[in-house]
Amino acid sequence: QTMKISFKNDYSEGAHPSILNRMLESNLEQQQGYGCDTYTNKAKALIAEKLNNPQSKIYFVSGGTQANLLALGAMLRPYESVITCETSHICDSETGAIEATGHKIHITPAIDGKIQLDDIREVATCYTNFPHQVVPRLVYISNATELGSIYTLQELKDLYHLCQELNLLLYIDGARLAHALNASGNDITWEDLARYTDAFYIGATKNGAIMGEAIVLNNPELQLGFEYHIKQKGALLAKGRFLGIQFLELFQNNLFNELALHANAQAKRIQDAFIEKGVHFLSHTPTNQVFPILTNEQVALLQRQFDFYIWKKVDETHTAIRLITSWATKPENVDILINAIKKL
Repeated sequence: QTMKISFKNDYSEGAHPSILNRMLESNLEQQQGYGCDTYTNKAKALIAEKLNNPQSKIYFVSGGTQANLLALGAMLRPYESVITCETSHICDSETGAIEATGHKIHITPAIDGKIQLDDIREVATCYTNFPHQVVPRLVYISNATELGSIYTLQELKDLYHLCQELNLLLYIDGARLAHALNASGNDITWEDLARYTDAFYIGATKNGAIMGEAIVLNNPELQLGFEYHIKQKGALLAKGRFLGIQFLELFQNNLFNELALHANAQAKRIQDAFIEKGVHFLSHTPTNQVFPILTNEQVALLQRQFDFYIWKKVDETHTAIRLITSWATKPENVDILINAIKKL
């Protein structure tokens, strides 16, 4: 049986060779532990330079669920809750990690994978039965979203200003932030992220690293004791140098952007092939995720040769699938998929 070509996720491959090479080259050097090494310090300095916000502080951890769990768990009082939309990763893809910290999640409708201002306002203002109800305190969004769409700068500013007005914190899950920042039509910069959020994280796991996310806390009030929190939750790596090396390699030579641009470009080729066939999509996505709506027969045909997620049943005869490209997706594999799309 021949192996299927996988378009299932953007972490099927290992890591970019330059990251592995840097790890090998530095392997026998003696360095300080727990993220006090020279690589981590240099990597944080490079990221801080992009953020251009002296108030921001950066913390490296190993994974996305861990980043969300640590950040939200530390930012919220025990009686406070999270507002997010129905497609969010924390709703159904993190085994109830946020609820397990004792925090209620208010789920609102999503349009194109994005949360809506009116829904935030409605949730934030309806819990008034003091002291019998939870206090909505934090808005969680993803950029890129779970449906591959991106927020515009205006949308980000509107969200932030609404949060300020309603005494809410704004947090961005950045698992695919690289793909969002390098997407066609994106107008959000690193400085904007530092200015118009209380906290966010920069995902490296899905953009060429072995593992690693950088939590950025812009709001100084949230930074108090955060290192203790990371250690207490078992997330402080003794060999923190390996997180530092990966972020240093990604950020010192523009590799972070180049890898995301490659993934986005390959996804666009796939999307264009479906557009030529007159196929409709679940969402508008300029990033590395594509959600074509196909007949069940078409899905079955593609499944013979390719691996992907069945995303959502649209009706009795149509299903939306998710195809995803990565930093390492081979253009020739995309060619094979495009040929298969043409034959549908």
